Amino acid sequence: MKIPISIPAETFRIRAIDLVVFLLIAGVLSLIVYIASQWSGDYDRTIEIDLNPAKIPEYSAQSLARIFFAYILSFIFSIWYGYTASRSKIHEKIMIPILDILQSIPVLSFLPGVVLAMIALFPGKRIGIEIACIILIFTGQVWNMTYSFYHSVNTIPKEMHEVVRLYKFNKFSKFLKLDLPFSAIGLIWNSIMSVAGGWFFLMACEMFILEGKDFRLPGLGSYIQTAANVGSIEHIFYGLGTMVFLITVIDIFIWRPLVVWSQKFRMDTVQREDERESIVLNILTTSIFFKKITKLFNNIISSIEKLSYRKLIKVENKIVKSISRFLGVLISISFVLILVWLLIKAFNIASGVTWYDIWTIISSAFFSLLRTSAAVLIALAWTLPVGVFIGMNARAAKLLQGLIQIIASIPATAVFPVIVLFIIRAGGGLDIGAIFLMLLGVQWYLLFNIIAGASAIPKDLIEISKAYGVRGFKKWKTLIMPCIFPYLITGLITAYGGAWNSTIVCEYVSFGGDIISTKGLGALISSSSAEGKFGILLLSTLTMSFLVVAINRLLWKRLFIIAKTKFILD
Repeated sequence: MKIPISIPAETFRIRAIDLVVFLLIAGVLSLIVYIASQWSGDYDRTIEIDLNPAKIPEYSAQSLARIFFAYILSFIFSIWYGYTASRSKIHEKIMIPILDILQSIPVLSFLPGVVLAMIALFPGKRIGIEIACIILIFTGQVWNMTYSFYHSVNTIPKEMHEVVRLYKFNKFSKFLKLDLPFSAIGLIWNSIMSVAGGWFFLMACEMFILEGKDFRLPGLGSYIQTAANVGSIEHIFYGLGTMVFLITVIDIFIWRPLVVWSQKFRMDTVQREDERESIVLNILTTSIFFKKITKLFNNIISSIEKLSYRKLIKVENKIVKSISRFLGVLISISFVLILVWLLIKAFNIASGVTWYDIWTIISSAFFSLLRTSAAVLIALAWTLPVGVFIGMNARAAKLLQGLIQIIASIPATAVFPVIVLFIIRAGGGLDIGAIFLMLLGVQWYLLFNIIAGASAIPKDLIEISKAYGVRGFKKWKTLIMPCIFPYLITGLITAYGGAWNSTIVCEYVSFGGDIISTKGLGALISSSSAEGKFGILLLSTLTMSFLVVAINRLLWKRLFIIAKTKFILD
């Protein structure tokens, strides 16, 4: 007699989930291998972008790979740079001004040096142009993530530092158990913004002109740019539609689960009733295969942490100090020599600039200053209330998070012709059109950081404010603004730098074979890059960097000191 064996339905469900996870990983690895095979060939400068919609899947895969590699590079750089800058006052005084300068340099100002360097390293090979494209996307992604991590590490409550001292954590354990968890919410939301910035600058990075030579790579950005150049609205919408689809898929399968996962790092002592949810995260947590991978990763990290407490090699302190001093002197001398060489090169490049060119740069900077300031103020006016509402309301976040990412990621330059035609017909002119286009990119730096700050407000503080009947302006003054202030300053710093960075695509646009431009520093940088006028390009970039750094030092730095000393959840 056979005894019937009943197998729970959950078993089949788990097996199906494991199969899906395994196939997904295999598919990603296969895609990486395919893209690597495409990148390893020779580079053909006469490459043509085919507007046939059947080519869009192939172009999309290559653009996704470039954005992914640029993001990984940005994440690693952000953690290293932010952590190193926060370790001592000396590091901070040197590295943060350098960060201010770097984030103010537009993508096109990095373009000549990066592209020429990669061509020299990989002559005639496509991999050189691919690496150059990834580095250019990296320069549009990395700065807000770096600021976010640096600001988070600098606003950790004192009680948490005392706990670290009490348990005698070393630097690696402190980094794992305090620095990374405390910065997780802001870092994830700024990662979303960074990837959106990667999509925003994709057109400028995949297809550009340098010294009269046309460089292009097959990708979704070059597809949209080619469609814009020939004036094909139909193919622009094909490209934008594909981009929207990809952004939606990435939101569902990557960002939404990460946002939900990061909520466990809030400083809450009271459980929230309206927690965010992710179907994908719920499914993954039931997968045995995913659990095994997570366990393996945790074991590796734990082993590294244990090793960090052991002194495997004992060396005399005098020898270590001597080597450290020698390396320090060597690095300092190398830095000085490189700086002197760069100054000599810069002087030679700028020697051909006339006084008329200098006056043009100064007057252009004035117009760009007005536009960037107007764009940031307009963005702040609406992102502050909306960001707080979304961050403090789980239902609103569930409905609007994906929509915001889609809108933030659409390259404004792709829809610029429609905007320009509308504004010109309304009698505003291109000056106002440039402000509006700049606003389309700048506002998201503020919105994502404000959402991150509002979502990190402890639940017990919210409950106390309700119990005491704190509402309206008083609630904003005593609860909301103090809690989100560090995040708001991060958003303002990156938004202002992003506004200057976006002037290169807002003040100088190519559509239908024509160049539409207005007077400004961004237009001057774009035109001088396309025409190979490197003297004007250098001085324009230095002027832009000087303005951004001066404003950061005079305004944003002082506000950040207030955030670090006054608005910490101690």
